[in-house]
Amino acid sequence: MTSMNNKVALVTGGSRGIGRAIALKLAEHGADVAILYAGNADAADATARDIEALGAKALAVQCDVSDYEQVAAAVARVRETLGPVDVLVNNAGITKDKLALRMSPEEFDRVLAVNLNGAFHTIRALYADFMKRRSGRIINIASIAGVMGNAGQANYAASKAGVIGLTKTIARELAPRGVTCNAIAPGFIETDMTASMNQAAFEAMAKTIPLGRVGQAEDVANLAAFLAGDGASYITGAVIHVDGGLYM
Repeated sequence: MTSMNNKVALVTGGSRGIGRAIALKLAEHGADVAILYAGNADAADATARDIEALGAKALAVQCDVSDYEQVAAAVARVRETLGPVDVLVNNAGITKDKLALRMSPEEFDRVLAVNLNGAFHTIRALYADFMKRRSGRIINIASIAGVMGNAGQANYAASKAGVIGLTKTIARELAPRGVTCNAIAPGFIETDMTASMNQAAFEAMAKTIPLGRVGQAEDVANLAAFLAGDGASYITGAVIHVDGGLYM
């Protein structure tokens, strides 16, 4: 296990699901972890307690990542409380699924504002720090939908395709300073969203996956922890699929 002692990680959307799993995994590796959350304070507090139970420092900050001023203030608070950020994980995301014919411009814009603009905002707020320190890891959570598209998800798929383009551009910009930027593209991962599916639909979905099972948040967290560590110092601009072979 790569040690991340004395490192500080910031995970957006860190109170539940994949973000929570990543936050806990980084804490297991020794990092102090700040999480940004949109509104569920109880879940955020529970995650912070679990981080502390692993022996790490934790900080939970409510923040709408689509608002740059809120992001800048949250980053400043993290810096003051835990220290300079070494690892940024952009996981915050929402869905508003509908066929494009029925999707309002507001629904399209809101999903991009959170999923894509939000990732840009946190990167922008930490960019100068990473440059000055000549080190850092940026990990953006994209999606298989951003590569393949998905009916009913014009806004979500566009936002995640945008995250991939953002990842590659930031990787090129910051590579001379020793900072890496990579994207993880999960497939079907068991979360609150899949828990609400009926069993028949869930089983049918699982059958389309070559490995024959839906992924776990831990599967994504394991890769995030690797990309955050020293062993991934020569990987940048990559889009790595965690999807059981669904996209190949």
